Amino acid sequence: MDSHDSHSSFIKTPQQLIVVILLAFLVPILGIIMVVQLVLSRPSAEPGAMTPEAVAARIQPVGRVEFGAAGAPAGARGGEEIVTAVCAACHQAGVANAPKLGDKAQWAPRLKQGLRALVASVVKGKGAMPPKAGDASLTDEEVTRAVVVMANQAGAKFKAPAASPASSQTAKKPAAADGKAVYDQTCVACHAQSVAGSPKLGDKAAWAPRIKTGTDSLLRSVLKGKGAMPPKGGNASLSEAQVRAAVEFMVSQSK
Repeated sequence: MDSHDSHSSFIKTPQQLIVVILLAFLVPILGIIMVVQLVLSRPSAEPGAMTPEAVAARIQPVGRVEFGAAGAPAGARGGEEIVTAVCAACHQAGVANAPKLGDKAQWAPRLKQGLRALVASVVKGKGAMPPKAGDASLTDEEVTRAVVVMANQAGAKFKAPAASPASSQTAKKPAAADGKAVYDQTCVACHAQSVAGSPKLGDKAAWAPRIKTGTDSLLRSVLKGKGAMPPKGGNASLSEAQVRAAVEFMVSQSK
């Protein structure tokens, strides 16, 4: 047998040539179809899972502990106090698209709605903001005072409800700091779902490099604010002891 015969093609007839050509086209097409079916068969995220309302529902705290005056009568808290203790956590830094305190451009379209409409939005909840900003103990009158304070900082001239005589009473001294209580009141809104890059409670990998810096370093970061987190997590009414207790609680849950 000569060398020509040993290297001859396996295609002997026109029919074999046609089969080879068809396979050259069909095999890649079949491969593409299989890949597409594999992608389409993967389960997709539930519709509406990332809406502001759904996110707000997932980050709602399971409980709240108030550090204000024990047994204070309805309407006793002033607007500035409520803004500092409740509203600033989101409105100080514009978390979840909340209009920033004093930002006239962001507040302008909202102010046009009028005081009554703004108060109704807070009482009922809107977007990522839960009803009464997550503090169910607030009365409608107290909500109105807080809204007036924030709106007037942005250029409005709303008149706040008359202050209750009880608001001038001296608040009782808060109970000993409870780290979990402070977390549930102030920190949970961001650290439960890692909002704005905050380390999620219990995420050891995210907390490890932070824990290495030491509790005192973490405490200073919270007291002064860092990144998207405002000072004291947005709750200026917290004492240093309460902030430390919250830091120690989160560290203990994330080691």
